[in-house]
Amino acid sequence: MDGEAINIKKWIVFYPIYINSKKTIAEGRRITATKACENPTCVEIADSCRYLQLPSAIEIDKAYPRDFMQRGRVRVLLKKEDGTLYNPAIGSRKQLMLQVAELVPRHHGRTKKQEPTPTSTAGPSKSGVGASKAGGKGGRKKK
Repeated sequence: MDGEAINIKKWIVFYPIYINSKKTIAEGRRITATKACENPTCVEIADSCRYLQLPSAIEIDKAYPRDFMQRGRVRVLLKKEDGTLYNPAIGSRKQLMLQVAELVPRHHGRTKKQEPTPTSTAGPSKSGVGASKAGGKGGRKKK
């Protein structure tokens, strides 16, 4: 156990902001917004890494330096001690970010959350009223 705790410091660091489509490059996003996903969590990233057969560990007590309110990060190991890759398809941080960003929207926790939203009829009708007011403001800006 102690040996693994020391080794984890050499694993790559993966903050959720790296693949968050709601953030800008200046705020810390590291892949294109079109390939990024919306508000990923550490749990979703860690589960995606496990799905990709990569060892990972969540560090909840850590914060992203540019935005200390964003708590948590994931440590991921790409290579074994002998230098071979755990997953031959993922050889770099960038490839890892792109693969995880693709998997997170399909995460089982997300698909469960999204199912009730379209079926509820009260939510869209309320937002429809607010949207008509916002649409009027948008129209004025365009003219």
